[in-house]
Amino acid sequence: MMASRGHSEENLNNKGSVWALEQQLDQPMEVDAARIKNMQEVKNTSALLILRFAFQSLGVVYGDLGTSVLYVFYNTFPNGIPDPEDVVGALSLIIYSLTLIPLFKYVFIVCRANDKGQGGTFALYSLLCRHAKVNTIPNQDKTDEDLTTYSHSAIHEQSFAAKTKRWLESHTYKKNALLVLVLVGSSMVIGDGILTPAISVLSAVGGIKIYHPKMSDEVVVIVAIAILVVLFSVQHHGTDKVSWLFAPVVFLWFILIGGIGILNICKYDRSVLKAFSPVYIYRYFKRGGKNGWTSLGGIVLSITGTEALFADLSHFPVSAIQIAFTVVVYPSLLFAYSGQAAYLMKNSDHVVDAFYRSIPDLIYWPVLIIATGAAIVASQATISATFSLIKQAVALGCFPRVKVLHTSKQYLNHIYIPDINWILMILCVSVTAGFKNKNDIGNASGTAVMIVMVVTTFLMILIMFLVWHSHWITVVIFTGLSLVVEGTYFSAVLFKVNQGGWVPLVIAIVFFIIMYSWHYGTVKRYEFELHSKVSMTWLLRLGPSLGLVRVPGIGLVYSELARGVPHIFSHFITNLPAIHSVVVFVCVKYLPVYTVPEGERFLVRRIGPMNFHMFRCVARYGYKDLHKKDDEFETKLIQSLFMFVRLESLMECSDSDESSLVDQETELSRDALSDHSEISPSNNVDATIFSCNSIEQRNSSPHDHVSSPVHNELEFLNHCRDAGVVHFLGNTVVVARSGSKLYKKITVDYIYAFLRKICRDNSVIFHIPHESLLNVGQIIQV
Repeated sequence: MMASRGHSEENLNNKGSVWALEQQLDQPMEVDAARIKNMQEVKNTSALLILRFAFQSLGVVYGDLGTSVLYVFYNTFPNGIPDPEDVVGALSLIIYSLTLIPLFKYVFIVCRANDKGQGGTFALYSLLCRHAKVNTIPNQDKTDEDLTTYSHSAIHEQSFAAKTKRWLESHTYKKNALLVLVLVGSSMVIGDGILTPAISVLSAVGGIKIYHPKMSDEVVVIVAIAILVVLFSVQHHGTDKVSWLFAPVVFLWFILIGGIGILNICKYDRSVLKAFSPVYIYRYFKRGGKNGWTSLGGIVLSITGTEALFADLSHFPVSAIQIAFTVVVYPSLLFAYSGQAAYLMKNSDHVVDAFYRSIPDLIYWPVLIIATGAAIVASQATISATFSLIKQAVALGCFPRVKVLHTSKQYLNHIYIPDINWILMILCVSVTAGFKNKNDIGNASGTAVMIVMVVTTFLMILIMFLVWHSHWITVVIFTGLSLVVEGTYFSAVLFKVNQGGWVPLVIAIVFFIIMYSWHYGTVKRYEFELHSKVSMTWLLRLGPSLGLVRVPGIGLVYSELARGVPHIFSHFITNLPAIHSVVVFVCVKYLPVYTVPEGERFLVRRIGPMNFHMFRCVARYGYKDLHKKDDEFETKLIQSLFMFVRLESLMECSDSDESSLVDQETELSRDALSDHSEISPSNNVDATIFSCNSIEQRNSSPHDHVSSPVHNELEFLNHCRDAGVVHFLGNTVVVARSGSKLYKKITVDYIYAFLRKICRDNSVIFHIPHESLLNVGQIIQV
């Protein structure tokens, strides 16, 4: 008997291998065929396909970077050009800025630091959260690391990466500092999403005044505002219907500005090509002094859009983005800026509208139309990037839950957030109407861009150590070069804070307060639930009836906890005399991964003995996952409960007949795979992860060989499901303790309380009908 028992335990411990083997050997032929086809497609990715992706990336990634040629020289010399040689110095600065920041830093280094193809500030933060315990919400679970999308590399204990990891994890304030850094960068990206449409559209429309010089600036502003209002008003339709136009428009734009630049170099002054020598940068600063230094606030606009390049990375392979930049974008921009410089060498008084004045009369109107189209595409890219960032912030507990709509059946990244869209529109129109001057808006945009770039540099230091395991000398070289260039620009934009640079700071402060206050309240709520959860000893003393009347039905009790019995449950049974026959504690949990495969969505455990009929179900999502059509959430959850009980019965039979266990596992694996399901074990085989659809058919299947007690429990669950499902949601009010400091009272009692009132509840997200919903209120003091 002891030998049999030991053999059973060994069998259970090897269960994960059995499942993996059976899933590989017993899956349908079409699954194998699809896998082989996908492997061949990846292996034989042709150069033509990469070139197609590179072409498409122009319309999504490079619109903002390409439209900067409309206003860079004017923002560099807002008071006129004192010396024609200054044009050469400014051009030299532009050339080396484009080379060092977008080309070397972002295209060839930062873009490699993507999270399974996802870019942006929060993607970097998610990577760090997987490689070090820096998440400020302590809800990490070992089982999460078994996800197929939860990839992280091992670190040698004596390596510099391990020392960095231990240093980062050693104190809470370091984790909070990292979070603050991420939130600052994210807030600045949102600010840039407001400023880019304003300056791009206003600069493009401003070309009308060349042929109509008597037209007032107010008319130009009104036209720009009208375009912006239309742009934001059509966001709910999504961009997938017109996105096929983006790449041709932007490609044509780059070809035009590059061609016009070459023409102007040949026509006006070829000597501007000497700007490729960095000597002219030294002469520029020596001659200009402080004015030359502050003019960097205009030069920096030549690299605006670089952060959008990284944020919109998810649409295309990195190699395609690198090809597009090096073959099309980079040379076109160099020719465009050189051509404008050549024109200004002979027409220094036209610096206000140098781009449009340098266009040949024959193609003026076509260029104006394409410029407006390119500005709209650039604006769309930053708006979409803002939506994506807000969605990531919501998933990581740094922004109130807002309504997120999926606008494309083909592209997961095409989303629309109504509340954020109208806020962006109001702020964008206000900036355009308030400043009426692209110089002031340019100063504001430069400030936002530089802060984001500095934040990215600091995050990349940690990425290079913890994720890439780079040598410290490599990290020092990268950091030194980045901070020398970006620190120089940042010091220059600080001089223009009072000339419009304060706008992104104010916007960023507002969004930072919102994100940090929400995150602070979320952390405090979780810590309260964690420290006040009910002990299993107390629960077991209650007995199977829990000291109450068990009424037919299934009760889904929502909680923040992934482990343990939440305090709200004890609060509930203390005040009500009855509870449902089956109780499931549901935790909706977001992980620092871009997506959780549908087959790995649910994690189910049993709580207490079998006759308690209590379970836990953790529903896991990534920061890119959408609750699209989650009206089936309840159905999938109940199905996962049935499957868990069936799997549990198979493992109990293992000590009596090993071969029978393998046959049953094979059959269940086949059933699971036919429904796109995946099953994987956890500690002591207490967890099941899967998605299933036809549980009733399985219950009546002649292949099922379950023990009598388990069969009875399945029948019991069936009856309870038929009796009805009720959702219990906690309506938790968070208040600051008496005697708390003023800033804490303002954060908790006013800001967080207000955000809590306006955010969407889980009942809305999961489409819970009101007749099946019961709110349980409680007040916690933090």
